[in-house]
Amino acid sequence: MNEVETVDRVLLTASVVVLVVAGALLLVRIRRGPSMLDRAIALDVCAALIIAGLGAKSALARDPFYFPIMLVLAFLGFTGSVGIARFIAVRDRPLSRRTPPGKEEQE
Repeated sequence: MNEVETVDRVLLTASVVVLVVAGALLLVRIRRGPSMLDRAIALDVCAALIIAGLGAKSALARDPFYFPIMLVLAFLGFTGSVGIARFIAVRDRPLSRRTPPGKEEQE
């Protein structure tokens, strides 16, 4: 192994360690998240971590096999995030302040 390959391996190993630590902290956030929105964001970050892990595995193996899988996961993560955001936005929408018929505000 030459010097460039050694540096490459060390950096890729460090990135995998950082991804594992981030995944552990992410699981803590999913479990302890005080609101549904925190958990939804954590699941979106989970998809990003999976994509980054596949990228690191692809770089370690020097194999482009995982690139289409990463693209599909990125698309699914985006659409899932948009769907969850729409669900939360509809659920948390404030009620309209209409007055009942016959009880108009008096000035």
